[in-house]
Amino acid sequence: MTLDGFCNHTAMIADEELHRHYNELLRNGDTLLYGRTTYQMMESYWPSLVKNPSGNKPMDEFAVLIDNISKIVFTRTLKNVEWKNTTLKKEINKGEISVLKQKEGKYILAGSPSLIVELAQLDLIDEYQLCVHPVVLGSGLPLFKNISNKMNLKLLKTKTFGSGAIVLYYEPSKK
Repeated sequence: MTLDGFCNHTAMIADEELHRHYNELLRNGDTLLYGRTTYQMMESYWPSLVKNPSGNKPMDEFAVLIDNISKIVFTRTLKNVEWKNTTLKKEINKGEISVLKQKEGKYILAGSPSLIVELAQLDLIDEYQLCVHPVVLGSGLPLFKNISNKMNLKLLKTKTFGSGAIVLYYEPSKK
């Protein structure tokens, strides 16, 4: 997201260092949860990079990792998906997500702004990893659009990149 809280993938600094960071995140992930819009954006790009690598090793590795991870797309409009390892769900079911979280294995990752808000409101997020880029857009899609209740977060750690981007690691605070 940008310094002023907007989500816009075209405004981000997607250099090799950042791709290596997200490669590690995907290697430690088991399932990736998406909303329709973000899913379609990702599905329109990464599978083609698997077939025709760019020559940028960290970016090509990201393409393979995201291609292979299990993906669940929450949508009421899509009827089918083409991207491998992808399952469609009509709605978020707190019980199903809770069961998924209890399974042995790696992390469950959420990669869509609207989905993050819904999961937060259902108290299903254990940790937020917010990558803030040194960019101010002034307008766009806010990450926490439609949050209806105050959320207190506890800072766990930070990670700084050479580009000036910072990942902020938070856990929900019960205060």
